[in-house]
Amino acid sequence: MTTPALARLETTNRVRKRAQYEAFEFSVDQEGVLIRNGSYADPENHEYLVTVTDGLPTDCECPANANYDGACKHRVAVAIRRPVLDALENLRQTQKPHSALLTDGGSQADTADGGEQGEDNAADPACDCAALPEGFPCWECVRTGRRELPQ
Repeated sequence: MTTPALARLETTNRVRKRAQYEAFEFSVDQEGVLIRNGSYADPENHEYLVTVTDGLPTDCECPANANYDGACKHRVAVAIRRPVLDALENLRQTQKPHSALLTDGGSQADTADGGEQGEDNAADPACDCAALPEGFPCWECVRTGRRELPQ
């Protein structure tokens, strides 16, 4: 059994709490996890790349990571969200294109035209309708309005 990423990071309780309650948004690419803090009025100025090595957030571009001892809140935020680490590992193994992670651990794949994919969800990698009982839609299809829950 491997030790959880958070247990391998040195940090403070204050940083751990902030990593839990701040409004972070995550996206993954081959370089690591891009994390944006939506808690600020100007989140585009609070966006940093967290480098992950062997399942552990090892570095962050933020000023706090460079200036203080211990892991910054961005590294901790990635470490406590197993779906983010799993998505990065999956991306690195499968070489699939970039996708944005949703707060429920799902993902919203980028589309080439940025438009709707209609009723045919076979091309949508976020759609899991085929794996569910007949007539029951996946959360992604309900969330995006492609399908409704049965009455």
